[in-house]
Amino acid sequence: MERTELMDYDAMKRALTRISHEIIEKNKGTEDLIIIGIQRRGVPLANMLADNIEAIEGKRPEVGILDITFYRDDLSLLNEHPVVNNTEINFPLNDKNVILVDDVLYTGRTVRAAIDAIMDVGRPALIQLAIMVDRGHRELPIRADYVGKNVPTSKKEFIEVKVNVIDGTDGVYICRK
Repeated sequence: MERTELMDYDAMKRALTRISHEIIEKNKGTEDLIIIGIQRRGVPLANMLADNIEAIEGKRPEVGILDITFYRDDLSLLNEHPVVNNTEINFPLNDKNVILVDDVLYTGRTVRAAIDAIMDVGRPALIQLAIMVDRGHRELPIRADYVGKNVPTSKKEFIEVKVNVIDGTDGVYICRK
């Protein structure tokens, strides 16, 4: 398998800093702002965004963790015993501006499942999507509001986003079989 680095730690940090500023600008500050990371790698990315926003604005948005396992439309195809992670949203979502965070946007099915899961928890004023990498090939009419990097790919390629707290390193790679 061939693997090429697209972003190193510094490039990821710059992209997350830019996205943080865009979130603050688009939402006119941090009032009623909530950040929710999709399990797994969306969670550390959400925390990095919250840290950046706190450094810029002096106020850290609340951060939640969302597991979408039971909302997936391919659950029966995955595994007889799927791995279920925690959902931790210990604050009200009603009338809040929710920033949903994930590592890679591909078909849009993960985001659709995440939106369904969020709507079961509460009714936000709006939901925006922040993605580290948009690789194209959408199957649903979903687009990101904030994108770290657009990377056109073939269907034979895939994107790996590595985050230190899970993988021991930070980086974005394109992989070819």
